[in-house]
Formats: sequence, C-alpha cells, structure tokens
Amino acid sequence: MKIFLTGGTGFVGKTLLQTLIQRGHDVTLLTRSISKYGDKPPSVNLVEGDPTRKGEWQESAGRHKVIINLAGASIFGRWTEEVKRVLRESRILTTRNLVDAIADHEGKTLFSTSAVGYYGFHGDEELIEESPPGKDFLAQLAVDWEKEALKAQDRGVRVVLTRFGIVLGEEGGALGQMIPLFKKDLGGPLGSGRQWFSWIHREDLNRAVLFLLDHPEISGPVNLVAPNPVRNKELAAAIGKAMRRPAFMRVPGFMLRLALGEFGSVLLEGQRVIPQKLLQRGFQFQYPRIEEALAQIFENKE
Repeated sequence: MKIFLTGGTGFVGKTLLQTLIQRGHDVTLLTRSISKYGDKPPSVNLVEGDPTRKGEWQESAGRHKVIINLAGASIFGRWTEEVKRVLRESRILTTRNLVDAIADHEGKTLFSTSAVGYYGFHGDEELIEESPPGKDFLAQLAVDWEKEALKAQDRGVRVVLTRFGIVLGEEGGALGQMIPLFKKDLGGPLGSGRQWFSWIHREDLNRAVLFLLDHPEISGPVNLVAPNPVRNKELAAAIGKAMRRPAFMRVPGFMLRLALGEFGSVLLEGQRVIPQKLLQRGFQFQYPRIEEALAQIFENKE
C-alpha cells in the first residue's frame, strides 16, 4: 500500500515508519530538509517540504492511497501566546494542506492525529469516542484540528481521527521528561496524584495503526490508549518500581502552575479515556497494564 507520512522523524513517527516498512508498505516521508535527514531505509521515498505551507509536496501526497499525519509541535512546555500560535498552526495548517492535496477519490484514507485532550477535564468519568469535547485550550485545539481533517469526507475520503493518549516508549516522549527526575531520586506524583493518566505503549500504538489499516470499516474518532488508565500516583509508583528508585517526592500543584502556567493545569487534571472502538473490534493489546509496559521499556534500557 502506498502511504504518505508526515511527522515521521518524531518520537512516534520514527518507529511507526519502521513498522510500516516491515509490513511491506511503500512509504513516502515528508521532511523539511532531505539533506539533513541522514541515512534512510532504501524502501523509503523522501519528499521535501514544509507541511504548514502549500507546495510541490502536495502533488506527491495526493498520489498516495493512505495519508498518515503525525505532524504537530510538542505541547510540553509553558504556553505563551506565541507557543499557542505555533501549536495551532502546526496542526491546523498542516491538516488543511493535506486535505487540499487529496483529489476527489473514493477509497483513500486520511489518518489524522488528535489527542485525548479533546475531552477536556471530567474527573473520574470514563470517556469514550462519543463523549463531548472540553472547553479548555487543548480541547478546542483538538476540536478545530479534527474539523479540518473531516473536510476530506466531502471528497469521498475515509477519515480516521486517532486520539492519542500519552505514548510511552524507550526514549523521548513523556517518559523522557520524567526519567531524569527519577534517576535523581526526585520522582513522584504531581499535585494530588489522583488525576487520571491515559497512556499507550508505543508498540501497541503502532499495532493499532496497522489494525486500522486492515479494517477499512472503522472511521471517525478512535481512542489510541491502553484499556487500563491509571492515576498519576499509580504511574509514579510503577515508574519507581521499574527503575528501582523512590517515588515519593510529590510536586505541589501550585509549583507546576507557576512553572508551566496553563499547561501545568493539564498535567494536574488528566482524563480517564477508554479505547472502546478498538476493544469492540477485537484489537488485542500487548501491554494492557502499566506495569507490563514499563517493565518492557526499562528492560530494553538496561
């Protein structure tokens, strides 16, 4: 299958790229600079371009049966007005340009990344794909992001909105932010520690994308999270156990808000998200529980 991939050099994208290649798919990767990309697998085609700007790269995207869009600036950090602008443009403009690149043609598929931040903050309530969106900045960003992707439906395109939880893997991502603290024996819960943490092992995310490629009857929002979300204090304890480090240095909520502003509130609230569509369709998670996922990740790091 001919697949066009954006965001293929990021924490999620680089392993998904390898997974797609191993499955035998013909992948074209969009990169801002071919000369800076480095060594590439012989089975990967490179196209140069900025996904937030229209360009010749769109002609290549339009020739592919499947487009997988992983592009988007990282949400980790303090959200100034400038950062918020970058977060929006990296998602909205990229998605708009990809939709414009798709010629009217039935049988094509757009996988558009979104996030469980779509749901906003609901305390202990279990959230499924049909749950309503929140009203905070991250939720409204996800709403607008998804609206851009859904415009492709008017062209006869199947649109899958992959709402990512926090992706856990061997390097980078959320764990990359946490591991240094645990190594210094400074790891522990954030705030009360009662907030929910919806996560997924990176290998299960890759397998879920392959599953969705093989099931064209599935469209619309799909929660890419493990079936067993945990509270933040349970996550901290599990990381501490996996790393053989203490996990009792609680970070006061007011300190997070002082350091990270609005993004600090995101870390202190969280969502309890369930992958209802994947479970109903029979997808089998390799790492359904946080202890199993972290054991595998830290085993690989040793």
